[in-house]
Amino acid sequence: MFPPDEEGGRAVRAGGVRLGRAFSLRDVAGFLQTAGLPEVDDLDVAGAEWIEWRGGGPDVWEH
Repeated sequence: MFPPDEEGGRAVRAGGVRLGRAFSLRDVAGFLQTAGLPEVDDLDVAGAEWIEWRGGGPDVWEH
């Protein structure tokens, strides 16, 4: 997860592929579900040790 931009969105990438721009944990979960992880939800995203958060953790969405 990239740091929040001026509008509060974060670029989401997995395996070097841009999945989209998220504005919430729900958005991140949706991108991961589309990418082949159908069981992932908001709580999984918030607690996942395999997600690298840059510019703040899962609770930071403001620039």
